[in-house]
Amino acid sequence: MIPVRTLRAAKAAFLAASAAVSAAFAAPAAAADFDLSDLPAYAPAQPVSGTIRSQGFGLGGVYEKWQAEFRKRHPDVRFENSLPTSDLAFPALVTGVADLGPNGGEPAITETLSFFETRGYHASHVVVATGSFDVKSRSNGPVVFVHKDNPLASLTIEQLDGIFGAERNGGMRGFEWTPAAARGADKDIRTWGQLGLAGEWADKPIRTYGHAPSGTTRFFQLLVLGNSEKWNPNYRGYVETGSKMIAPEDRQEQTLGIQHMLRKELAADRYGIAWTIMSQADGVDGIKPVALAPRGTGKAAMPSRESFRDRSYPLARSIYVYFDRAPGKAMEPRLREFLRYVLSRDGQRLVAEGDYLPLTAAMAKEQRARLD
Repeated sequence: MIPVRTLRAAKAAFLAASAAVSAAFAAPAAAADFDLSDLPAYAPAQPVSGTIRSQGFGLGGVYEKWQAEFRKRHPDVRFENSLPTSDLAFPALVTGVADLGPNGGEPAITETLSFFETRGYHASHVVVATGSFDVKSRSNGPVVFVHKDNPLASLTIEQLDGIFGAERNGGMRGFEWTPAAARGADKDIRTWGQLGLAGEWADKPIRTYGHAPSGTTRFFQLLVLGNSEKWNPNYRGYVETGSKMIAPEDRQEQTLGIQHMLRKELAADRYGIAWTIMSQADGVDGIKPVALAPRGTGKAAMPSRESFRDRSYPLARSIYVYFDRAPGKAMEPRLREFLRYVLSRDGQRLVAEGDYLPLTAAMAKEQRARLD
């Protein structure tokens, strides 16, 4: 039997060596213009080994970069990946063929329900990054636009619900239908005068535009519409220009593409309002974004890289890693250690280099606590 003192000395030597390796691989404190010095550098808590199976979203290559850097600290860990799309994450967790399910958005009801029905508890998760403000195909959060002549400067999420939503008797909370999200028709906002605009605007009807069904739409419904499907009856839906969702009969995107909607419809509609993502509005004249305030506050923030990262803008998106952790059970050490690395300064630097937004120190700390 190896003496306890010898084992302790070996572990101490491992941790010291690992810390030295981390320091050797450390880059300057800033990446992609972000100061990450307030995030803790990665320091291994213990040596780990074994295989980590991941299926789902690859974060544009960031996920595999995390793995490569993690193996420099833990060479006895192996990774098995299948990272084509977020749609794979929950099926792989439900069927037990993955340990981690990286996901670029919130799960659909069928995903949360299937996990719960097979396990008897909900899937666990940590947020590992924030979606980009304006870099295309990087889990962008919604931005609200109006015609350039519109004097409106800001909206609250409650007002946004009133504009785009409709009377409802409930909304989804996970897979549960709850009356907590109910609201009456008295909260509908159908004219610009209801938002305080006067003169020619006061009695003009608000015409609404946005995305057709998609992951981004599901996010908008969750954050704005109480996770319901009750839309303003005049809502017109479009798909991202260049998307695989464009139907064969609209290959030229003359009818249902977002950029067509912005250029040909909203830019010509003084009384319109639309939500989409910033990259789709690139180069479009005649429209302007408006600031948004979170529910329960009047402090509005204009959409920007900074307001997305610090979450003062309320519609920034999250990137998740889901995992199976039974209530009261500790995480597998190798999984916990890998996610600790992801949530460290070292891991978040790779997030920034991959054109996503790194977590703030406060949010990263909150997510690390979910691993304990």
